[in-house]
This record gives sequence, structure tokens and C-alpha cells, in this order.
Amino acid sequence: MIKGLNSLSTLIELKVNSAKNGGRCVACLSPNAFNGLCIPCQNDLPVNRWYCRLCALPLPFSAGNAICGECLTSPPPFTRTLAPFRYQFPVDGMISRYKFNRQRKFARPLIAGLNHYLAHHLAHASVTLPEVLIPAPMHPHRRRKRGFNQAQEIAEQIGRELGIPVANSLVRRKHKVQTQRGLNREQRLRNLRGIFDVCAKVPERVAIVDDVVTTGATVRALASVLSIAGARDIQIWALARTPG
Repeated sequence: MIKGLNSLSTLIELKVNSAKNGGRCVACLSPNAFNGLCIPCQNDLPVNRWYCRLCALPLPFSAGNAICGECLTSPPPFTRTLAPFRYQFPVDGMISRYKFNRQRKFARPLIAGLNHYLAHHLAHASVTLPEVLIPAPMHPHRRRKRGFNQAQEIAEQIGRELGIPVANSLVRRKHKVQTQRGLNREQRLRNLRGIFDVCAKVPERVAIVDDVVTTGATVRALASVLSIAGARDIQIWALARTPG
């Protein structure tokens, strides 16, 4: 059972998440982990069970192909969002440790969960297979400071698993902006206005890959430029979606 995300000593860290089968659980340090989590801790992850069909906003009840009020009022420029987890404990801490501390062992069970989730939807034909995956681009300065682009890593792992090419250079960020953390949706949209530039021909079916969909401002801005460039079926694939 997940009670907290423990700091790991160097010796223990070498044994955590080192193989698909075996190794220690990143949450409770149980020796019986699969993809980095033991079964009880996997069962404790907050699954995004009921959600808006367009933006994957978690909903309090099951309503089939429900669409949230925001998407009804302001339809997004994408067709579907797939995000298997809600961005709350412990998923929020796991993503933060991966994103800001480069502790990839915390991302591994979430990426495995996303792979399984996507494979299920593709097998049941509830979504179409995209021609390419497009990681949410990061400005070069921020990428150098962080050391990597987590969206690109996630996309490359998903691409290998599902046999979909990754277009890392199809879209670029033209300039730095104020960090999105702490901004509301309207501020985020203003912050991202005119920030993305398409650098090559865009296929008709694409999936944007990111770690978290928060207000949806980033994926809306990115999907808008891809739509203008010729994409017709734009999906959003992410590890988690923040609750409203």
C-alpha cells in the first residue's frame, strides 16, 4: 500500500526498478515489483475512470461519452485525450521526481500503465492509430537547464512499444515564456500565444504526447498550429490529467 514516496539510499536505489520483473517497489520498497510497483501499490494508483471524452477531465460519475462544460463551451482543436491516471497522490509526486529530479524509476510504472491503456483502446478500435507521435516541445534553454525533455522520453518509449514513429523536430518553441506553473487557464493561453512553429509537413493523424494535461492550454495551442498545418485527427496522450 502506498503511504509515501521514500527517499532511497544509493544501495537500495540500484535495486529499484532495475528490471521489468523483480526489483523493489518505488513506493513501499517491497521486493516483489512489476514495472517498478508491487501489485498493492499499483492498485492504489488513482485511475482516471470517468472522464470527458475530449479533454479527459476527471468526472464524478460515469456518463458514457460525456463532454465537460469547458469543452462544450469552447471545443478544443483535438479529437480525444487519453490519460490513464489522475494527477494526485502519489502520481503527482512520482511525475515531479521524474520531471524535476530525473528519477526515471518513478516514471516507469506510469509509462507502462499508459502503454497498456493505449494498447487497450487501440485493440478495441475506440481510437485510431496515429501516423506519428509529437512530444510537447521544450525551449532549448529550458531543456539544457533540466537536462532532458520528459515528453520526448515518454513518446519514444510509447513509440517503441506500439510501433509508431516519433517526430521530435516537427514542432519547435520559438521563444521562452514565463513558466506555466501557478498560472490559470486564461493566463496560460496568453502565455503560449504564437509560441509554436511547425517545421515540416504534418500527417493527417497525429498524437501529441506530454506528461500531464493541466488546464489544457499547452495542448490546445499545439493542436491549433498542427490543425492549421493539415492535421485532421489530433489526439492527446499523457500520463495524467489534473482534476477540475
